[in-house]
Amino acid sequence: MLLKAIHDYLAVRRAAGFDLKPQETLLLSFERFASAQGETHIRAQTAIEWASISRSSRQQGCRLAAVIVFARHAKAEDSRHEIPPMHVFPYKFKKRFSAFIFSASDIQRMMNAASQLKHQGSFLPKMYRVLFGLLAATGMRISEALALRFDDVTPDGLVIRKTKFRKTRLLPLHKTTAAALDRYLGKRPQVGGIEDHLFLSLRERPLYYDAVLKTFRGIVRGLGLPTVPERPAPRIHDLRHTFAVRALESCPVGRRDLISRHILALATYLGHSCVSHTHWYLQLTPYLTRDIADACEAFLKEIQP
Repeated sequence: MLLKAIHDYLAVRRAAGFDLKPQETLLLSFERFASAQGETHIRAQTAIEWASISRSSRQQGCRLAAVIVFARHAKAEDSRHEIPPMHVFPYKFKKRFSAFIFSASDIQRMMNAASQLKHQGSFLPKMYRVLFGLLAATGMRISEALALRFDDVTPDGLVIRKTKFRKTRLLPLHKTTAAALDRYLGKRPQVGGIEDHLFLSLRERPLYYDAVLKTFRGIVRGLGLPTVPERPAPRIHDLRHTFAVRALESCPVGRRDLISRHILALATYLGHSCVSHTHWYLQLTPYLTRDIADACEAFLKEIQP
């Protein structure tokens, strides 16, 4: 009965776009532990005992958290399940990094620096300029960009095939971005032979993430972008954060439709599994934070007697 509940839970969550491979491993381990004791439902004490098998407090917390989330789902179907208490183990979840938001000037300087990379006689400088520009202009994940093939470029935009949440989506492009990509594609067949990935290494093989990351970090260091203790050096994923923030900032004055239309559209464009993941971007710039504060103040005035 417990095993069936786990499979039902995983099926529901995966239908919503979640991968849950680590959670599946943990829950099946918990099921074996509980079944060995003759239990068919979640017992809080059993979950704690199972979680405590791990040596590190971090892993103990992760193990118990997986059961807690599952237990909330299972209890809605069968009240005999118990929900284990939180904060049993002295574990603090990792604090989310404060994103670096690039200015338009920062991005232009980055693309210019990419054009000046060594190997000037190769296709590499042009490729990195287009790659970094595409990430900044579309907000796609670096893994999505590196997976692009010729067939994924269509008149309607880029086809982003089953990625982080096993979803495929169409990514419309601004006309200037489409034009820059077309110019690149016009020269790209000159290298790589029959390899159809858009972005290639010097060996004319699909470009690796580690190579991109090394190049990106080198360029960022050369730009001398400001950093603060609570925010590390800019990461390549911050290009995605920058796109999201600038998209929200460009919403119409007043932004009354921000939550209902713009957030939903941005979540779809970015390929988020949940709209709440997109809401995080509202707090990333003073401009948007001020809008939130103004909205809260107006709301409080409305409900005052």
